[in-house]
Amino acid sequence: MIEKIIGELFVIGFDGKVVPKSIKKLIHDYHIGGIILFTRNIGSPDEVLRLTASLQKEARDAGYERPLLICVDQENGTVRRLGEGTTIFPGGMTIGASDSEENAYQVGYASGTELRALGINWNLAPVVDVNVNPDNPVIGVRSYGESPERVARLAKAAVKGMQDAGVVTTLKHFPGHGDTKVDSHLALPVIPHSIERLEEIELRPFQASLESDVIMSAHIYFPALELEADKPATLSKAVLTGLLREKLGYTGLITTDCMEMNAISETIGTAKGVVAALQAGVDLAMVSHTLQRQVGALQEVKAAVESGELSRESILTSAERIRRVKDTYINWNNTSIDSGAKVPSFVGGNDHRKLAKEAYRRGVTMVYNHGLIPIDSSSNIVIVTPEASAQSAAEDPSHATVRLYDAVRSYQPNAKNIALTSEWTEEDIHEQVEQWKQYDAVIFGVQYLAQQPMQQLLLEKLAASDIPVIAIVMRSPYDVALLPELHTCICTYEVSPPALEVAVSAVFGEEEILGTLPVTIK
Repeated sequence: MIEKIIGELFVIGFDGKVVPKSIKKLIHDYHIGGIILFTRNIGSPDEVLRLTASLQKEARDAGYERPLLICVDQENGTVRRLGEGTTIFPGGMTIGASDSEENAYQVGYASGTELRALGINWNLAPVVDVNVNPDNPVIGVRSYGESPERVARLAKAAVKGMQDAGVVTTLKHFPGHGDTKVDSHLALPVIPHSIERLEEIELRPFQASLESDVIMSAHIYFPALELEADKPATLSKAVLTGLLREKLGYTGLITTDCMEMNAISETIGTAKGVVAALQAGVDLAMVSHTLQRQVGALQEVKAAVESGELSRESILTSAERIRRVKDTYINWNNTSIDSGAKVPSFVGGNDHRKLAKEAYRRGVTMVYNHGLIPIDSSSNIVIVTPEASAQSAAEDPSHATVRLYDAVRSYQPNAKNIALTSEWTEEDIHEQVEQWKQYDAVIFGVQYLAQQPMQQLLLEKLAASDIPVIAIVMRSPYDVALLPELHTCICTYEVSPPALEVAVSAVFGEEEILGTLPVTIK
């Protein structure tokens, strides 16, 4: 049946930690090829394994010859989906700051083993966008840095690590999302560079890792590659077939980013967008959220095939590519359908936590230290903690909580915590700075400085006082350029608890941090 062949080309998502009836119906009626999980689906490791096993059992009962592809955005760092009970590993820019292929491989391998242990066989990582734009609202610290050569080396090592762990890998976002000022979740970005510039910067990491199993397209318009105005790469045959397949020689799978992102859903629309993406050369279409749009897209593709608008040959070719990838990694002998199976002890275990800590130690960066640290644990300390906030729709707010106070308190239980909010006035700032003059040091958590004028003002007032200040830049390293000259500045690139713990351990002289900035600070 054509419906079942079409279904293999779809990756869909749903709400909840159990398989809903609607998804069971799509599995049985359409033989959906893949499932994408988000934080809304993630509970404890036992719950995740139970969910993935239930999905695979449903597929087995529906007569699938091969298991489902089950994927997740486990980039690590700021974009991760797995929760409590699993290991928190460093993300792209922290790995980039270590400039260590061994680090990239080991973290990729360990991440992959935890994913496979939970029944997740496809990772939507690594990010190979070269972040050359300090104002990029959606990539930033998800990237390994601004050097195409460094991004290429580290991504290649990460791909090898995940593949060795038995996980399907994904390079994203082709042909490059690193030089945008617009988040494609919200609108359509445009990158106006020439093909020569794209070959020099954006395309190099993709060319270096064409052995990746999947490449994800970007919802971005590239005028140098696509003549039709405002046609994103996801819908462009010139980009996906002409450039990626024919010129670069890529033979793996091409997947879309989510077709419900505004750059698609608010322009051509999700259903017609899926047809256009398949016409352009895509093999897998992601419709991650809405049942109505999922069914609508399935029906739209079926109608396009029946009318001849979309060729059966292209559908069959994509289905065969999907089967080849599945046959490389998954079969019914290595896929759990037992909802009572136990999670292996290495998931979130000591060995992985030690590996992650060492990876953080090699990535967290001492930008400068004017003789202030290490400080004594008996020092009278005040901690300034900014509000928790996710940078883009790619991140989960649940992972944005800032636990700087917890990290400091493990060394100095009497440290005072001050929660900095956007409601502070200049009068509040003056009053606080006067009060803090009684302390030996201020440890200041910095994030989103360009969007936080009061945070900037407070730092300026502190710099003008005699108070020793240690800035821990917890997100974008570009915030360093906006800081006044302080006593010490450390970059962690993410608010992950182990990143902050390693930074604070350096403040108190317990750890040596070894990272170097992977971007230029002007």
